[in-house]
Amino acid sequence: MKKLTAKEEEIMNILWAEGPLFIREMLAFYPEPKPHYNTVATLVKLLAEKGFVSYRAFGNTYRYEAKITENEYKGSAIGEIVAQYFDNSYTKVVSQFIEDEKMDLEELKRLIAQIEQEKNDRKS
Repeated sequence: MKKLTAKEEEIMNILWAEGPLFIREMLAFYPEPKPHYNTVATLVKLLAEKGFVSYRAFGNTYRYEAKITENEYKGSAIGEIVAQYFDNSYTKVVSQFIEDEKMDLEELKRLIAQIEQEKNDRKS
């Protein structure tokens, strides 16, 4: 999956949070100073070309919506980092967190218990 620029990600965050929107509606979710309409329109067009956004015509305007979920994008981004820096090993990622003291063993145990519980809940 292609990576998003910071500005593209800003638009995707709006679409993920607010659902299908027209560009004028998107502008309402930007803080001041708001970007120009044409700037947002250009970025949305690029997102559509990259396959992140789809659109539907309403007269002479378009309503845009995210084609992928936020979780799909984040999962893909994490997967790329794990592949590039950790030899595709999630175990190495967790080991790095523990080694760098970003996570302690008690947190790891709680995480394992949580995963096991969620797995059991799905089976039920």
